[in-house]
Amino acid sequence: MITKFKSMPKTFRENLITYAIVVVAFVVMQILMSLGLISHLMQGLLVPLCVYVILAVSLNLTVGILGELSLGHAGFMCLGAFSGAFFSKIMADIIPLTFVRFTLAILIGAVVAGVFGLLIGMPVLRFRGDYLAIVTLAFGEIIKNVINALFVGLDEKGFHFSLHDALSLNMSEGGEIIINGPQGIVGTPRDSSFAIGIVLVLITLFIVLNLIHSRDGRAIMSIRDNLIAAESVGIHVTKYKLMAFSISAALAGVAGVLYSHNLNSVAATPRAFGYNMSIMILVFVVLGGIGNIRGSLIAAVVLTLLPEMLRGIGHYRMLLYSIILIVMMLFNWSPQILAWREKHSLKEWVGNKISRR
Repeated sequence: MITKFKSMPKTFRENLITYAIVVVAFVVMQILMSLGLISHLMQGLLVPLCVYVILAVSLNLTVGILGELSLGHAGFMCLGAFSGAFFSKIMADIIPLTFVRFTLAILIGAVVAGVFGLLIGMPVLRFRGDYLAIVTLAFGEIIKNVINALFVGLDEKGFHFSLHDALSLNMSEGGEIIINGPQGIVGTPRDSSFAIGIVLVLITLFIVLNLIHSRDGRAIMSIRDNLIAAESVGIHVTKYKLMAFSISAALAGVAGVLYSHNLNSVAATPRAFGYNMSIMILVFVVLGGIGNIRGSLIAAVVLTLLPEMLRGIGHYRMLLYSIILIVMMLFNWSPQILAWREKHSLKEWVGNKISRR
């Protein structure tokens, strides 16, 4: 069995290991929950963990594989969250089957975020480096603030829209406010679960990993490595940039739908979908390794659980969290530590033992 596994292509073998990590983590958590060893607080973090993993993996497609710095990922998450929650809210009575309704909500969230990613990417991807980061940050803030000011109501006459207040909707008696400005969408069906989150994580990994190792993925990475050389051999730079950016945005929309259906309300506030969210996702990517999909997965889990695990030390929690973050960054990126890790790795130790024999 081990010989057969080693005979597999390296990329396929590495992908299987990544999928296996997710599946094993899910099985272990299910066993621990059935034994009552996981607190309610930790159980409440399971779906957000899946959300952050999807966001980290999808952003790594733009930052690590395409090589473009984007700070507007939370904006695409916001679009997915609100479009999916909007659909589920108005279809709660029309489509009683939870699985069907939630599946359609995920598809709608992905399509809306992906289309906006395509539209935004057309002008934005002409920039590079710091300029691209600033422009994507601006687009993310625009999306968040527009939705934050949006009021949508529904009555027998249809939908009513306003950017002022709920009274400006001029609905008839018995009408229902779907999006209530800063209060967001209240009463979204809680269709998310840990099992669904794990399935979406696996789907995200499957899409991203297969894209990376495909012909299109190699073209995207060639653009990252040398734009001029990629153009000189006939690679359609704009096409592949938009492909990576829109797929990344669509997956962020999926994470947004999963997030919105795990809460009783979606509040379009800076705390939920603002600049801080985009920076936090970028931290996951950088800490896990730019271009390292498995590293993004692990970093998202560790950095999400760490503040809760350190809650017992009170006011020193965030101080210790910051110190651990610095240590982890040095461990992953310091040249001296990387050389030491390479020298004392398990593979090197086994190789030395075999050579001595």
